[in-house]
Amino acid sequence: MGSDSKELLGIEPLELRFPFETKKQISCSMQLTNRTDDYIGFKVKTTSPKKYCVRPNSGIVPPRSTNDVIVTMQAQKEAPPDMQCKDKFLVQSVIVAEDTLPKDITGDMFTKQSGNVVDEVKLKVVYVPPPKPPSPVREGSEEGSSPRPSLSDGSTLNYQETTRESDEPPSLTAVKAQRDQEGFTSETSALISKLTEERNSAIQQNNLLREELDLVRRELSKQNGGFSFVVVAAIALLGILLGFIMKR
Repeated sequence: MGSDSKELLGIEPLELRFPFETKKQISCSMQLTNRTDDYIGFKVKTTSPKKYCVRPNSGIVPPRSTNDVIVTMQAQKEAPPDMQCKDKFLVQSVIVAEDTLPKDITGDMFTKQSGNVVDEVKLKVVYVPPPKPPSPVREGSEEGSSPRPSLSDGSTLNYQETTRESDEPPSLTAVKAQRDQEGFTSETSALISKLTEERNSAIQQNNLLREELDLVRRELSKQNGGFSFVVVAAIALLGILLGFIMKR
């Protein structure tokens, strides 16, 4: 900035930092801020005009506003020694009339002969290494997770089958007791079935004897005379047989 000039534009940043890569165009930006109540005309110059492209390289910043300027470095075949760059940029600014158009901004407006108050700011160019790509993650593993155990690391795993309580094999004593119980149950069932059949048969015979006894009694009641010896004997025999059946 000249000794007889005042700051017209605030410029950020004061260093143009390019993440340098060979054979690739690289761009960075700067902001021109007008904090005054005047219209400010600007022009951007460089020591290596064939190496850089500036858009826009001249223009007007209205009062209390900001303009963005994009600086693009052309693709370079090789990196400079020690990544040091000697290129410089110069931003010149002057107060212009309100009705001035961007196309009216010329180089003559920024000379001492023009009589304008010229503000000049020099910018350095810095090459920085490009950002490193993220380290590749091995397939099958995730960041922050523990690696899976390898089967070839010398460790051996002893796998044993587990059994639930209901799956435990029964002892020989329990098997024998179960079989004895099953045999006892089958014999008991057969005996009960046999006794039931005999009981039903006895009841049926008892009913038949009762019917025959009633029949004899009815025949005797029809006779006028007393009981004969044969009839009495028959009744006694039937009574004895009936009593024997009932006891069973």
